[in-house]
Amino acid sequence: MPAVQSRSYVLGLLTLVYVFNFVDRQILAILGPAIIADLGLTDGQFGLLTGFYFAFFYTALGLPIAWLADRMDRVTIVCIALAVWSGFTVLTSLVQSFAVLVLLRIGVAIGEAGGSPPSHSILSSLYAPRERGRALGIYALGIPLGGMTAYFIAAAMASGGTIDWRALFVLIGLPGIVLAIVLRLTVKDPPRGVTAGAARPPFFAAMINLLKIRSYLGATLGIGLASFTGYAVASFIVVYAARTYDQPLWLVLTAFGLINGLAYGGGTYLGGVLADRFAARSVAYYALVPAGGLMLSVPFLLLTLWTSHWGIFLLSFSIFILATGIYLGPTFSLAQTLAPPGLRASSSAVMLFLLNLIALGLGPTYTGWISGVLQAGGEGAAPAEALRIALTTLCIASAGGIGAYLWTAKCLPQDWTAETGE
Repeated sequence: MPAVQSRSYVLGLLTLVYVFNFVDRQILAILGPAIIADLGLTDGQFGLLTGFYFAFFYTALGLPIAWLADRMDRVTIVCIALAVWSGFTVLTSLVQSFAVLVLLRIGVAIGEAGGSPPSHSILSSLYAPRERGRALGIYALGIPLGGMTAYFIAAAMASGGTIDWRALFVLIGLPGIVLAIVLRLTVKDPPRGVTAGAARPPFFAAMINLLKIRSYLGATLGIGLASFTGYAVASFIVVYAARTYDQPLWLVLTAFGLINGLAYGGGTYLGGVLADRFAARSVAYYALVPAGGLMLSVPFLLLTLWTSHWGIFLLSFSIFILATGIYLGPTFSLAQTLAPPGLRASSSAVMLFLLNLIALGLGPTYTGWISGVLQAGGEGAAPAEALRIALTTLCIASAGGIGAYLWTAKCLPQDWTAETGE
């Protein structure tokens, strides 16, 4: 099969890889009620599965893989990563205990660590700085589209209120291995935008220099705190809905699939487009647009959690999800623009390392722990009420994200000029 090197084709195929990334990552949370019941898990154990255990290995492997991606063929790295996480997803169908499930999710995490940093770097070699917000916004559509796909597949397999979750892990894992082969055969690693043989600073020295850039640090804190809320909600929203509303399982999953695809997808694309457009006035909008999205998200998260009406729950959750998608494209664009061409994969990896350490590692783990504490004892709260309170406290993290982005907006014009000369 001949190689295809249209930048739109590369963007589309890498976005599809990212879709598979989030199908495999999100499916555990979607199947939460069934897996908790089948394996006898607590909220705390489930929070560790979707949070700390996954995030520790995902973040630990991200930096060395990014170091390799700044020196080796980036397409090959993405292909290997995709095949690894897809293979471990298939093996999850065989799990019989919490301990084995932990080990297999660690395998998925190791594979997924090699996905985004090389992909960000490839796209930044193909798109100019003021085009990257839109390009990386399109790439970030893999998150909502992956979630939507996972929800729809699960809904289609739901019957009589139950799901054969083991068969579902096989169904979603195998196509990823095929996609890895297609990517390897049709895409070549593009030039990196630096002269051949250009010296690169030592890895950790370069990372320290990146974190000294105030707007880079602020954007990293902003996306980390915003995603603390996002990952925790994504991990427990199906469990919360199942405990709170007497609705058929297929309907709950279908509704969440539509919300992820349309609302989250729309917000993700909108964030990149708005940031690129308003950047003509001031590059500070690469931080102000995410701050505005988070400001919109907080009241609608509260309404989502404290309404007793199914329709209002879905409407408010849709607006919350749309608003939380806005920060992705602009923030990933900043990570690429503020980094030298030879360190773009490493720049994304550092941001993703801190993001996932703060958000993916702690968000679901914290939420499951708080819920478990509130349920403990003879006078403990009911499971649905405990989870509602735990999720409500996440608004504090969102408020911190707003502050971080506003600080970034103040620093960004000067840092942008210093790093790009524009």
